[in-house]
Amino acid sequence: MQRLSLLRIPRLQVVVHLCGFLVFLYSFSMLPPMLVALFDKDRSYFVFLSTFLTFFVVGGLAWLFTKRSGIQLKTRDGFIIIVLFWLLFSLISAMPLWLDETLGLSFADALFEGVSGITTTGATVIGNVSGLSKTYLYYRAQLNFIGGLGVIVLAVAVLPLLGIGGAKLYQSEMPGPFKEERLTPRLADTSRTLWLTYVLLGLSCSAAYMMAGMPAFDALCHGLSTVSLGGFSTHNESIGYYHSNAIELVAGAFSLLSGINFTVWFIAFSRRTLQPFRQNAELRFFLLVTFIIVLIVALQVWHAGMYNLQDSLVHAFFLTSSMITDNGLATGDYASWPSNVIVLLLMASFFGGCVGSTCGGIKALRFLVMFKQTRQEVHQLSHPRALLPIRVGGSVVTERVLRSVWSFFFLYILISVFFVWALSLMGYDLMTSFATVAACINNMGLGFGATASTFDTLNSGAKYLMCAAMILGRLEIYPVLILFSRFFWRG
Repeated sequence: MQRLSLLRIPRLQVVVHLCGFLVFLYSFSMLPPMLVALFDKDRSYFVFLSTFLTFFVVGGLAWLFTKRSGIQLKTRDGFIIIVLFWLLFSLISAMPLWLDETLGLSFADALFEGVSGITTTGATVIGNVSGLSKTYLYYRAQLNFIGGLGVIVLAVAVLPLLGIGGAKLYQSEMPGPFKEERLTPRLADTSRTLWLTYVLLGLSCSAAYMMAGMPAFDALCHGLSTVSLGGFSTHNESIGYYHSNAIELVAGAFSLLSGINFTVWFIAFSRRTLQPFRQNAELRFFLLVTFIIVLIVALQVWHAGMYNLQDSLVHAFFLTSSMITDNGLATGDYASWPSNVIVLLLMASFFGGCVGSTCGGIKALRFLVMFKQTRQEVHQLSHPRALLPIRVGGSVVTERVLRSVWSFFFLYILISVFFVWALSLMGYDLMTSFATVAACINNMGLGFGATASTFDTLNSGAKYLMCAAMILGRLEIYPVLILFSRFFWRG
């Protein structure tokens, strides 16, 4: 028993060491809002300064006092650190919102807003977003942007400096069934490449918004929230505030661009060719499904007499792109669209974009694999002795990946149903419960029914429950679920 305890001390030490480092690193994210507050002469400067100093000291001390050479990160440690840090991540993100008494947010409200921002969900409990200071408008957009690709991937770029390999962290954080895929031979180079691509896409989006007529500050905030597929806006009406087809087209286009696997972006940039986009089977499937849903939605809203044909196509393209990629930006009047259209778009949010992107949901690749396996089963019934391998992009899908895809799909739907049932028990109607869960677990952020305009209509218990749903969706369930397995803790 004593030997077992001694064996576990180094493992606990490496977990505390890395969590301390990540908290220390994340504390620096408070500096940009401080600069905005200083420039805007906003008293919230002191709130962000307090948060920065607190977690700079706490994280730095935990990192320094647990420093130890020769410790290697194991798979188990990676999962523990990912879950622990996302809980800390959420808490730190909520602190400025909770500490500022002028906002009048309870702890449940502040935590919900912080979790929503950092998980790129974009659901808000703030009724008057337009009335927020520029500091908080920028801070919310920054939360989306940092959470988009994950601070863990950013940290992997500097983990080699600590003498601790970051591969296990990277594999736990990156979405999709092909987690071992790398862009460059060295993991730190991969992380830096991902962030460079991400930042360039964000700058391009902000520039496009400005060219479409959006003011510079709004363009910056919306650029950050769009490429992260986060959905936080600077106005209550979201993108609908501008009443601009050009801005909606930019938002829809960059939602789709951000829903593409960043591996494909990297290969296209490095080889200076569009061939990777044309050859990617998942991307073709994703765009085909999006195109079909856009046509259905456009015809439905046009048939309902809400817009003329041109506006119907533009609004349908924007809102479909936003919801299928789980971005969450919206037109001002989306809640008044026909209920059958809203249900279709809420279901589309479960589809998600491509793996390796900043989107939420189940992901297009998993649906493509399930579709191909279902088609194979139909063919197998006709020819029982035939050998019919499942291929995606010319590669054979292994049994291990098939099991992973189907088990993930089962868990995702099961947990979603549980959350819907739990909200129903709390007294919310079925449509509100379904829309709220879809918004949170898919990190999409657009509710319907009682949560159409704000999620502040939820009680404190429901807010905490939806915080759990957002984190589960962001981490794709398994890193959290595995911690409750006795098998995981053996040995």
